[in-house]
Amino acid sequence: MTNFMYIFCLIVWGLNFIAVKIQGTPVSLELSLTYRLVITAFLFGLLAWLMKPQGKPQQHDFPFIIVFGICNFAFSYLALYYATMLSSAAIVTLIFSLKVILTPIALRIFLKEPLHRRVLIGGTLGVIGVGVLIYPTLHSFSGLADLKGVLIALLGTVLTAIGDASSARNAKRQIDPIYANAIGFTVGSVVMCGIVWIQGQKIVLPTSITYLSALLYLTIIASFLAWLFYLKLVEKIGGAKSGYMVALFPVIGGIASVVIGESTLNLYLIIGCLSSCIGAAIALGFQFKPFLRGTKTSSPS
Repeated sequence: MTNFMYIFCLIVWGLNFIAVKIQGTPVSLELSLTYRLVITAFLFGLLAWLMKPQGKPQQHDFPFIIVFGICNFAFSYLALYYATMLSSAAIVTLIFSLKVILTPIALRIFLKEPLHRRVLIGGTLGVIGVGVLIYPTLHSFSGLADLKGVLIALLGTVLTAIGDASSARNAKRQIDPIYANAIGFTVGSVVMCGIVWIQGQKIVLPTSITYLSALLYLTIIASFLAWLFYLKLVEKIGGAKSGYMVALFPVIGGIASVVIGESTLNLYLIIGCLSSCIGAAIALGFQFKPFLRGTKTSSPS
């Protein structure tokens, strides 16, 4: 069961931006994201109500949970949605894997946690991977759009890292992650509803199979079920080993991008994805030995 949950999370999250690409833009990205956040907030709220776990947040914890919700679920998701449309899902997935480098940096800045040398080494390889992957596109007509996509994806990943730092603070306060996610997704929903309202958008739900299937995938499978499986993985094998899957996201995203015809299989794609994977693995402190069957380790800082 552990192996199944690990592979499930790896594949589902690795295909996140492919699903965003398939969903497309029959309505604005803001409205699509609002639908996703509202549904997920309802699911986590229902789960919190049914389970009633310990570790309820106190009043002084709410500002940090709000930051977590805004950064991780509202603004970072929106930036990554736009980046996926401007660039390729493979590039966005690769850039998002840089969170394994950016999150420790955010933890160092905001929580004064030590920054290991391996993070800098892995980060260098990750940046090289991104550069190799986007280099061919800079010579094409779409190069400017790809470059904009890269910068927006980087912004979204930085926001995610800030949200992760806030989440780490909440974890140290022993706030149950089900409460944190229920409140975080609710805050993200409110923010996105506000943006949609300010823009004066008409609320329309596309009924195409492509759109609805992608929406259900992003909400129920990617934002809810995969996250619950990840919690069980952290409980069984520890947060550090569970986090290794991030290192393989570029490979999953790259292969899927080729399969749907968005990207062309070439040497740049292969080298870029491999460099990013190796960099992420180094930053995470990956040890090359079997790790799905092992003793529980502590969660990563």
